[in-house]
Amino acid sequence: MDQTSMVTRIDEKARQMRLDIVEMITAAGSGHPGGSLSAADIVATLYFGGVLKHDPERPDWPERDRFVLSKGHAAPVLYAALAEAGYFDREHLTTLRQLGSILQGHPDRKKTPGVEVSTGSLGQGLSIANGIALGLRAEQNPASVYVLLGDGELQEGQVWEAAMFAAHNHLDNVIAIVDNNGLQIDGACADVMHLGEIAEKMDAFGWAVFSVDGHDPVALLDAFEKVSEVDGMPVAIICKTIKGKGVSFMEGNADWHGRAPNEEEHTCALDDLGCATGNEETANV
Repeated sequence: MDQTSMVTRIDEKARQMRLDIVEMITAAGSGHPGGSLSAADIVATLYFGGVLKHDPERPDWPERDRFVLSKGHAAPVLYAALAEAGYFDREHLTTLRQLGSILQGHPDRKKTPGVEVSTGSLGQGLSIANGIALGLRAEQNPASVYVLLGDGELQEGQVWEAAMFAAHNHLDNVIAIVDNNGLQIDGACADVMHLGEIAEKMDAFGWAVFSVDGHDPVALLDAFEKVSEVDGMPVAIICKTIKGKGVSFMEGNADWHGRAPNEEEHTCALDDLGCATGNEETANV
């Protein structure tokens, strides 16, 4: 598939995922739309851009790449991708956060096909990714571990211990992706606890670093392609994003970190995403 066709595919998948995110969180009456929407292009590129080696027909394929959603509250973006990829039937999406559902409020590897790691307590995903990466190395398994973190999550000290550990152990099979949307539940990250220059910090910790527009599939594909050129050190991809991307009244608004749309807001959100009824699905491409 040429790059133009691949970018079109990623854009269509990301749009469908955003529709699904809005639908499932509205149906649940609770959830985290802002950080799910900001990460949609990143996750769509991973799953549908030929980046992540995975197979829905063989979810336990030993040489699959592993994906760890460290910012576990953004579970809707992962669920939307897994459903679109065929790990489970789409009808499960509207059962988000319901008792007995396979789609809990945070990822649960025991319940959801395609989920590698149960997450939710922030700051732990990179440590888990490091452990998986060490295990893969011990088995001489060529798979990589991709881990998505939020920028607010980087305020957790454990993240930086894990960053040191990955560099010290030359874990070049670890790729950390930062959803750098600048906002967290209490407001701007810079106001809560300023992170400074994330790229410079990761570089100082011994990582190969790439900074990209997290909503540009071309830039994302280019960054992921460069990962294969790095040897002997972990890779960090810092993605500049917009909280609530795709829904006008959610964009750049920390109030939408963790609340569900009402019916009027739901309708407006679907209109922003090009779907007036909420029943339209983009064609699988």
